[in-house]
Amino acid sequence: MTDEKPDAEASAAAGAATPPPLPQPSLDPRRHAVRPDLAALALRGQVVAPRYAPGIIRQIARPAVPMRREPNPTLGLENEVLYGELVKVYEEAEGWAWVQLERDRYVGYIPAAALTGEVMPPTHRVKALGTFVYPAPDIKTPPIMHLPLNADVRVAEWEERFCRLERGGFIVTRHLIERDRHERDFVDIAERLIGSPYLWGGRTRIGVDCSGLVQIALEAAGIPAPRDSDMQASELGAPIPVPPDLEGLQRGDLVFWKGHVGVMSDALMLVHANAHYMAVAAETLPEAAARIAKDGSPIIAIRRIAPKGT
Repeated sequence: MTDEKPDAEASAAAGAATPPPLPQPSLDPRRHAVRPDLAALALRGQVVAPRYAPGIIRQIARPAVPMRREPNPTLGLENEVLYGELVKVYEEAEGWAWVQLERDRYVGYIPAAALTGEVMPPTHRVKALGTFVYPAPDIKTPPIMHLPLNADVRVAEWEERFCRLERGGFIVTRHLIERDRHERDFVDIAERLIGSPYLWGGRTRIGVDCSGLVQIALEAAGIPAPRDSDMQASELGAPIPVPPDLEGLQRGDLVFWKGHVGVMSDALMLVHANAHYMAVAAETLPEAAARIAKDGSPIIAIRRIAPKGT
């Protein structure tokens, strides 16, 4: 006689003693700080993780910081984080910080050296497509760095020609605007970026992708926007029918394909960052639609942005 159970019974008993893991909800890892080994403390109760972190607020102290899906410098960009942005840091390891942006909740890895714990609430943002920070109020001095459109800064002293920054350095005054003031027409921003190189994950005039172009143009106009085109297609503006003849569209309408987006500058012309031209380009919507359709993607949605104040 023996008290040992047959293998099947033993397995069943073990299973009863240790319940299987709870099913995990389907959370988009692009906007939820969750990994197999770590999750944001705010997600406790929604996901099961070996450990949770509350996150620490830090500020970006470099001009345009690459964000990657994994802590690997050889991987391409997923996003760019701009000077002055706030991020919540959940982990720092081996020179990388796993963070979530305060701006649009995007999650990824950035170089830890790009962060500062000295958080300064910004007073102004860059309204020019780009500007330089000088060590002295003199354009002949060699610049310290280049800041892109929408970068946040804290001004310590405002003068007619130059502003002195709290962290040091000087910016041409006419290149800055108070953070609570915005452009009236986001399409104008997109049009000003025509000719900028295409860069997957980019968000500056040095390089920008299709959804990045839409996002930074809307941000300049004070309209929050998610990062990726699929998010924008479901969250921005209101849907309108896709006209078979592609007529009747308005300035500011957003046109979506699978994995791509552009903005109408009028009823005919589309402005979009694209890999065909490898730049931000303007072309007729029928021309762009026909070319993209050849790659197997028809227009899937059009969203109309309501004028501010409506």
